[in-house]
Amino acid sequence: MTRSGFAQLVGRSPAMIALQEEIRRVAQSDAKILITGESGVGKELVAMSIHAQSARADKPFVTVNCAGMPETLLESELFGHMKGSFTGAYRDKPGMLERADQGSIFLDEIGEMSLRMQGMLLRFLETGELQKVGADRVGRRVDVRVVAATNRSLADMVSQGQFREDLYYRINVINIHVPPLRDRREDIPMLVEHFLDNMAQNNGTRPRITPDAYVVLSEYPWPGNVRELANVIERILVSGVGPEIGPDDIPIEIRTPHSISLRPKRERRRTVADELFKRMTANKESFWTAVYPLYMQREITRGNLRELVSKGLEESKGNYKIVTKLFNMEPGDYKRFLNFLRKHDCQLPFRDYR
Repeated sequence: MTRSGFAQLVGRSPAMIALQEEIRRVAQSDAKILITGESGVGKELVAMSIHAQSARADKPFVTVNCAGMPETLLESELFGHMKGSFTGAYRDKPGMLERADQGSIFLDEIGEMSLRMQGMLLRFLETGELQKVGADRVGRRVDVRVVAATNRSLADMVSQGQFREDLYYRINVINIHVPPLRDRREDIPMLVEHFLDNMAQNNGTRPRITPDAYVVLSEYPWPGNVRELANVIERILVSGVGPEIGPDDIPIEIRTPHSISLRPKRERRRTVADELFKRMTANKESFWTAVYPLYMQREITRGNLRELVSKGLEESKGNYKIVTKLFNMEPGDYKRFLNFLRKHDCQLPFRDYR
């Protein structure tokens, strides 16, 4: 993890000071950890910080979005698969648990796991043994520290029969709660300066923010937490502000918080399309390597692909050429991409997004 990423966990509020101390304390233990908190508070950053301060810091840190994959794909990603175990399995593939051996694995949104997958995870936690999809016997044992996260109440899910009680107690040895941004508003200026410093490197300019603008940002309830704050700062920068960011440069919905409920928004569950979109836009993977093989091997559905295309069109205001750039394709792939979408009934009307 980069130093700039860790900076998002820095703050002078009592809540953040307590969180930093808790991270340092639990990092020295090898116990399983459950991180809780609202969407956007930085649960993955907490997990990465714990790993970076632990004795496993020089070993792999592997992240799995449990809500971003269908059950069969999640099983294959976690445990690996054998050649020929399903259509498209052309070779043996190690799972993420095997890749994380001697290191840490972060199971994001663990509350979205099916009961069947919960049972498989519980067995792994009890034995450390891996059985790949398509294997007729248990394979190797691995030593992995498990850190899980959720924005849901697993205790309530246990009482409703949606989450296994034995797995809940197994992963909840240490609980870390990440406070929402509205409970540590004094950290907002530090976070804003951090985002401005980082984003200015890409935009070429580094405007200063006025005291009045800070007042506006501090009064907003931030239902999307730190993630929402980062998005707002990025929107301000790409809109082409001058040397100063004043109150009028802040989006209108932030300047009028009275029209927004103070209660945090109910998080929309991340989907397969969300995860693939992140792989292409954040990790700079190409559509042809990140999405195309999964679709042709039927590991994702036509609905997943159409949702992904929709997200691209929303981002590009209906411009398919910009979508190809967003999805990291070569300039000459434009016609190939459109032909692929037409063939599989996934070309959406661009006018709907303008």
